[in-house]
Formats: sequence, C-alpha cells, structure tokens
Amino acid sequence: MRAVVYNGPRDVAVQDVPDARIERPTDVLVRITSTNICGSDLHMYEGRTDFPRGGVFGHENLGQVAEVGDAVDRVKVGDWVAIPFNIGCGFCKNCERGLSAFCLTTADRSVVPNMAGAAYGFADMGPYRGGQADLLRVPYGDYNCLKLPPDAEERQNDYVMLADIFPTGWHVTELAGLRPGESVVIYGAGPVGLMAAHAAMIKGACMVMVVDRHPDRLRLAGSIGALPIDDSKGSPVDQVLELTNGIGADRGCECVGYQAHDPAGHEHPNMTMNNLVKSVKFTGGIGVVGVYTPQDPAPQDPLYKQGEIVFDYGLLWFKGQTIGTGQCNVKAYNRQLRDLISTGRAKPSFIISHELPLREAPNAYQHFDARDDGWTKVVLKPAA
Repeated sequence: MRAVVYNGPRDVAVQDVPDARIERPTDVLVRITSTNICGSDLHMYEGRTDFPRGGVFGHENLGQVAEVGDAVDRVKVGDWVAIPFNIGCGFCKNCERGLSAFCLTTADRSVVPNMAGAAYGFADMGPYRGGQADLLRVPYGDYNCLKLPPDAEERQNDYVMLADIFPTGWHVTELAGLRPGESVVIYGAGPVGLMAAHAAMIKGACMVMVVDRHPDRLRLAGSIGALPIDDSKGSPVDQVLELTNGIGADRGCECVGYQAHDPAGHEHPNMTMNNLVKSVKFTGGIGVVGVYTPQDPAPQDPLYKQGEIVFDYGLLWFKGQTIGTGQCNVKAYNRQLRDLISTGRAKPSFIISHELPLREAPNAYQHFDARDDGWTKVVLKPAA
C-alpha cells in the first residue's frame, strides 16, 4: 500500500510499505478515504520530536471498514467510521473513566516505564502506523471505530474532523471551564484554535476573541462570528484587556504549543502561556491543548531542551487562575459532536482549504509548514 513516510526533517515521501492487515482478533482494517494533515504533524515533520525515520504519519482518519477480526462484534464490513487519534482499549482503568488519551493497555512502555496513551503515527505514542495511507489497522476496533450516519460518504470532510481537531477544540474549552455567557480568548487560529472558536460559539460564549497574525486564519475566525486579534499590530494582551474593559477574558485557550513565534519570527515556548495569564481575569480558567513535549531534540530555547519554560507562576497564583492541560480524550466527545454535525448545528469543514490526492502530500506538507497564505487545512484523499 502507499503511505506518507518520514525520511528525516522536512522530508516526507509517498512510498510503498507493507499492507496494513488484521493482526489480532479485535482488529478492524479500514480503507482510508480522508486523512488530514494536522498542526501537530509539523512538530514531527520539522524534526522537533524523536519520530522514527520510516514511520508513517497520520492520526486524523476516516474511511470504510474493509475487514474485521474474528472477535469484532459491533463494526461491520462496509461501515463508514471516524477513528479517534487516541488508541484505547476500552477496559483499562483510564479508559473506563473516559480518559482514552491515557490508555494503559496500548501505551509504549519503552518511552517511560509508566507511560499512558497511544496514537497513530505520533512520536512517543507507540509503534502504531498512521493513516496517511491506503489502509489503517485499528486495534480494539469495536471500541475505537465511531460509526457514522448514512450521509458519511458525502459529508466526510466534516466527519473526518471528529478524529482529532473538532473534539480537541471542544476539549480545550472544557479544560478552561467555559460556560454560556462567558468571554474567551483563544491563542492560535490554526485548525485547533478555529475549532475551539467554533465550539465556543456553539456553547454560547458571549465573546470569542482569537489571537493570530495570519490574515487567512483571522478571516476564518471572523467568518464564524469571532473577534480576530492581530498580534502583529500590537500587544494581544492590551487588545484583550481593551475589549473586556480592563478585566480580562473569563476563559483562555492555548492552541499554539511550544513552537510559538513572536511577530518577528523568534521562537518563545513560554510566550502564549504567559500572555494567557495576563489576558485572563482573576479567578479565570485556562485550557492548554497546544503540544508541549518532555524534550526537544532541536530546541531554539536552551531551557526547552528538557521541556522546561520560564513561566509567570507567581502571577497565575496571585490571580487565582486554574489550568487544565493534556491531550483530548476523543471518545468523551465524538458521539455528541457527530450528532451536531449530522443535524447541521456544526460544520467544522469550514476550515478546509485544500483537498488533495495522497501523492501530493509532500508538497502539501511544505506549504502547510510554511504557513503559506490560504493553506489553512489540508485533507488528503487516498482514493482520489
């Protein structure tokens, strides 16, 4: 089968690899029809993680079931399914509590002895190949496959967002504690930040502010009723305080991660976290889903080599703020978000800028990594 293979920093290629296949009776084999390039793929693409050479990218996947293992009971051949990027077992202590991002069964213990969590095509998240390919093996398929409505094939550009970014955008608003009638500031108007804004609008936030500097992304934020804030035009903290009568936002969302850059292009892994502390009111809540890693093999900040940042903890404590962090437990949200899509209440595909055949993945990675104007979200179509 064909797959997007990592050969080194900024070097991916569509290559033939051994076919994905049923390996255990609980496996499901899915023929991938839509698979997204995610902002977190870029950390690996740029060589800023320890993703192995020869590994296959792709954790935002949707397709049609091609084969099922003998122990699979619920999922049938021909079903259209969205596949959470988390690989959970469904029966460990964490999965039973709804924390599928921290599964104890599927984790790769070679990372750290007490490792929790696994994902497709993701650094340090196990030996599982990604789905930017013709086929994907889904372990514990009955648990991990979300069956889709009859309109799945025609609306797969919406439903594929259930694999990661729509639940992740929803999750960060949950981590921040957002309630109807509250204001929220979102740092980062990439795909996850835009999904956080979409979620906040659906939840009934009274004001949704989105901080970025890329005009195409800010336009998308404005298109759904959010207030775009261009941090290249002045301090984003000052702009948020002005919009909130000097009080600050009720809630804040970090959707950037450790490769945050200032308008001049200099990297500051602590920039958005410290800006959020200043932008959010006393006793406000902050959610963090931007990727931060325990180590960075190519740090631009010496302290971040070991995953450490200079953080305004004193101000956070003084303001009585709370922080929620961590990867999204997709299974906790994807059923209800699927239903929001199927009834027309949510339309996460509004962020898509490009639909491309799998063979064009290397070129798409280059454009998306460069943040070229108009490249806001890429969906690869292996069957095209």
